[in-house]
This record gives sequence, structure tokens and C-alpha cells, in this order.
Amino acid sequence: MSNEENKVNQEELHTQEAQAKQADADVVGSDADVEWNEESEQDIQESKIAQLEAALLASESKVKEQQDAVLRAKADVENMRRRTEQEIDKARKYALNKFAEELLPVIDNLERAIAAADAENEAVKPIVEGVELTHKTFVDVVAKFGLKEINPEGEAFNPELHQAMSIQESADHEPNTVMFVMQKGYELNGRVIRPAMVMVSK
Repeated sequence: MSNEENKVNQEELHTQEAQAKQADADVVGSDADVEWNEESEQDIQESKIAQLEAALLASESKVKEQQDAVLRAKADVENMRRRTEQEIDKARKYALNKFAEELLPVIDNLERAIAAADAENEAVKPIVEGVELTHKTFVDVVAKFGLKEINPEGEAFNPELHQAMSIQESADHEPNTVMFVMQKGYELNGRVIRPAMVMVSK
């Protein structure tokens, strides 16, 4: 083999080695690109997952707040309904309060007329019976609407229902007992509209 041929062969060999090295470098570079691309894509996916989880937590929190708000609104509506019903019930029960107060003197006067009349007198007897019947009818009618008398003679004194007009010693009564009712009291559906005026023992 001549020197020239030898030289050509060596150059070709160098060229082939250079190409092989370049090919190896290209392979290594492409592998690195693939690894970098995979890592980058994984980071993007993790970032998206984190964003979605944060959005989910925010949505759940908002839903819980809205549920709490709905429950509070329902409770407010229920309380308002109950209060309204109670107010309507009170208005219905005590609508006659003022009217009943105005009727009490009429009942008192009928009772005074009965007490003052001479029932033994034959001339007056029919009138007394008429007044008694009127009184009974009157009391029965107002009782249907919740008006009830307070006549506590012989009972223990109760400051919520009775008004002590005088206090006297008594050997016949326990202390703090109503000895005498000067004027009957009345209550309307459980509410005192006039306390009984009484004399109390001490």
C-alpha cells in the first residue's frame, strides 16, 4: 500500500470516528432532552394538581359557608314564624283586655244590687231574681272569653293576684291569710287585669 493510500484510509477512519462520536453525542443529547421534557411535564402536572386541589378546597369551603348561611336563614325564618304566632296568639287572647276592664264595674254593680236587695220582700223578690239571672248570664258569657274572677277569701295572700288594703291581727286565721275580700279581682286568660283588694291577717 502506498503512502497516499494509507493517508486516505487514515482520513476516512478519522472521519468515521468523528461521525461516530457526533452520533453518540446526538444520542446522549436527545436522551437528556427526553429526561428534561419528562421532568418538566411532571412538574407541570404536579402544579396543575396542586391548583386543582386548592380550587377544590376553596369550593368545599364556599359550599360549607353557603350551607351554614342557609341553615341560619331557616332558623331565623322559623324563629320569626314562632314569634309571629305567639304575638297573634297574645293579640287574640288579650284583644278584649280593655273591653273586659270596662265591664268589671257593671259586674260589681250587679253584685252590689244583689247583696243590698231584700230577698225576703215578695214585692222585690222577682226583681232580685232577674238581677241574679242577669249577673249569672253576664259572668258566664265573659267566662267564655277567658275572664275569670279572683275571690281569694280564706286563701294565702299572693301579691301577684291580690292587693292588700289593710293588715289586721286575727286569732281565727293563719298569718298572711286573706280574711276579707273588699273587691274581687279578675284575670283574662291568665293575665291579671285587676287584683283582688283584700284584708290580710298578721
